[in-house]
Amino acid sequence: MSDPNPTPARSHERPPVYVVGGGPGGLAAAAGLKAHGVRAVVLEKSDRVGASWRGHYDRLHLHTTRRLSALPGLPMPRRFGRWVSRDNVVRYLEKYAEYHDLEVVTGVEVTRVDRAPDGAGWVLRASGGRELTATAVVVATGYNHTPRLPDWPGTVSFTGQLLHASEYRSPAPYAGRDVLVVGVGNTGAEIAVDLTEGGAARVRLAVRTAPHIVRRSTLGWPAQLTGILCRRLPVRLVDRLAVPLGKLSVPDLTAQGLPRPGTGLYSRVREGSIPVQDVGLIDAVRSGKVEPVAAVESFDGADVVLSDGTRLTPDTVIAATGYRQGLEPLVGHLDVLDPATGRPRPHGTRTLPSAPGLYFTGYTNPISGMFREMALDADRIGKAVAKGA
Repeated sequence: MSDPNPTPARSHERPPVYVVGGGPGGLAAAAGLKAHGVRAVVLEKSDRVGASWRGHYDRLHLHTTRRLSALPGLPMPRRFGRWVSRDNVVRYLEKYAEYHDLEVVTGVEVTRVDRAPDGAGWVLRASGGRELTATAVVVATGYNHTPRLPDWPGTVSFTGQLLHASEYRSPAPYAGRDVLVVGVGNTGAEIAVDLTEGGAARVRLAVRTAPHIVRRSTLGWPAQLTGILCRRLPVRLVDRLAVPLGKLSVPDLTAQGLPRPGTGLYSRVREGSIPVQDVGLIDAVRSGKVEPVAAVESFDGADVVLSDGTRLTPDTVIAATGYRQGLEPLVGHLDVLDPATGRPRPHGTRTLPSAPGLYFTGYTNPISGMFREMALDADRIGKAVAKGA
């Protein structure tokens, strides 16, 4: 690891491009910049790269294939298998930084990004009173940055255990317990299955909006490839095609409390709702091991009150209710964030005229796979910065 700004820049030297975040998006961007002859320095607030991946639950595997999840310049090893585990993702990120000899500085948290006083370049305020000057900045602090817990009434007085899915690691602590998982995205679905296999006495899954469920792979054809192809087709066409395909591949779970959604698959994707890739949820619901219930409305002492009036008394509630990107302190003052979602309005090589040289990567959740899109972004950002240098 090196100092982020080891020596004052001489008048003929250009400051580096700083990449904020040492996860897959940040490392890929740094490698893309380096490949195009641009010096990039990665600033990571934790003590190691891939910090967010290290904190995910034990069971997690990529839902995208190994071959289509590699970052630029380094394939993922075949021994990792088709669906790469959390631990192997971490190993890959460590090897990636080493293989490309990236300049990674750990233990440095960037707290604010400002335009340079002369309007040419950027100034980063960081921990330890650092002020770092950059020709350009790539923000890659991650899509799953800040856990989001709904403001349910009564949570303060709830006598059971309430935690966000970001705190869940394995089913062992919940063996023999009654657990309610809230949220039926990929995380909630996978945690629910993990709990049933790990010995929880009862597992219920609170569902506000019925999800689209797809097989991770059908006859060897991964859902990711279908997602890549769909991105080039009209939304209405994909919605229509998805209906018969869904009926063929996924059984009707209406009788078990999980009806087919009433809105189109790709329309939901465009709104930010990715289909649930089945890693056991279908069988768990059909067998009654996971019981879908109505959405959570409030808490009342030991009870959880659902939207249909049902009252449950679980031992533990695990809220798989998503994340915020948490970018407001860093760049909120630059008018680059969508006020409704908090996500960057520019992305990839797109920048705003009011913020030239400020790039964002990894803030979409595409049906074609996040790792794949971050890899494409990395090369494009490298080319764009090199061209403007």
